[in-house]
Formats: sequence, structure tokens, C-alpha cells
Amino acid sequence: MQLLKKLGKFICYAFSIIVLGSGIAYIIYNKPIPKGEKGTKADALARKMLHTIHQKDFAKTRYLEWSFNSGSHQYKWNIAKEIVTVQWKSNLVTLHLSNPDKNKVIVKNKSINISEKNILVKKAIAHFNNDSFWLIAPFKVFDKGTERSIVILENGEEALLVTHTLGGSTPGDSYLWKLEPNGLPKSFQMWVKIIPIGGIEATWDDWKKMQNGVLLPTKHKIGPITLSMGNVKALP
Repeated sequence: MQLLKKLGKFICYAFSIIVLGSGIAYIIYNKPIPKGEKGTKADALARKMLHTIHQKDFAKTRYLEWSFNSGSHQYKWNIAKEIVTVQWKSNLVTLHLSNPDKNKVIVKNKSINISEKNILVKKAIAHFNNDSFWLIAPFKVFDKGTERSIVILENGEEALLVTHTLGGSTPGDSYLWKLEPNGLPKSFQMWVKIIPIGGIEATWDDWKKMQNGVLLPTKHKIGPITLSMGNVKALP
């Protein structure tokens, strides 16, 4: 989340410079959310994508491990037990997703009070919501509160527009998934609250087949910025 905020600030700064030199820059760089057609065809395209990245294997995944933001955020997620450890700087937070009363916070060489603990738990949840999305977003296209529609691109290809109306830290965000002919995601365009310019594109590339058969991304590129997912692991 912090990295995307910095990215948003960088884009705004660069964009502001451009705007000073050209009054039409906003029209060029900011794109409205495209209109698509909801229905069975959109759902079929979403299922094609899920089949390609081995959704059935993902459904059996019990453990995920990865990092984010050049390794500054590290995660170990026991999906079966609904427990995830989030580590950044000197903070180690254990989130019990189904039983928040059991959440634990450890700060190296420092004692903390309840208020500080609550702040760190909220930060850990925000980090987890954002950083896990960059790992497993394609598998969330049928989550409760999602809306799917087909958008026809300028080159005639079909893309999948997904809006998340519930959940996470920023409900209401939309993503336009661009797919290979076999359904493998190659990029998406974002319309998200933390980036004021709509339609910024991020790649979904360098897919790796995990030990349990599922396909997961190991990096993304947004312009000159590379988001590494670290040493991604998925176990049955």
C-alpha cells in the first residue's frame, strides 16, 4: 500500500509538470472506466482465465509465502488455519483472520501499549490486503461483491472488466484484465482510489508454476517501476 501511495504521488508530480506545459495532458493520460457488457459471456471469459491459471489447484492451496516492495513486506499465510504473519521493518504481526482477538504484535527491542498494537494491526491488515491482491487478484474475480463485464478493446480483443464493490481496503476499485488468447492475464488497467489518474496499466508477467500446480506471478511492471513478489511459494 505504501509503495502504491508513493507511486500515486510520483504520477501526480510528473503529471502536474506535464499539465503545466500542456492543457490537454489530462485528456491524454487520464482514461475513463470503459463500459462493458455483463452476463454469461463475461463470466465465461473469467472462468477461462481461472482455468488457465489452475484455479482448481489454487482452491487446494493451504500455504502461501511471498514478499513485496523489494522484500520490505514479508508474508507467510496459512490459508487452512486463516493465519498470516506480516513482517516489515522491526514489526512482526500475526493476524488471525477469523479470530481477531488472537492477533499478536511483536516489535523488536520495544514494548508497546494497546493503542500502538491496534495501529500496527491496522497497518498489517492494509499491507496484507494490498500486497496479497498483487499475488492472487485473478482468483478473486468471483468473490462476493464483484461485477464482471466484457470490454472490446481497440484491437478487437476481449478484455475482462472487474469491479470489486466489497472487501479489501478500497472497495469500488475496477480493473480491466487484458488476456492472452489462452486466457492467461498479461496486464490490467487500474481505476483505484489511491491513484488519481485512471487507466494506469500494470503487467502480470513472469508467471511461475508452483509446487502444487497453480500459476502465480513473480513480478509486475508499472512504467519504470518493477514490483517484485520475491520468492513465491504455494504448497498444498
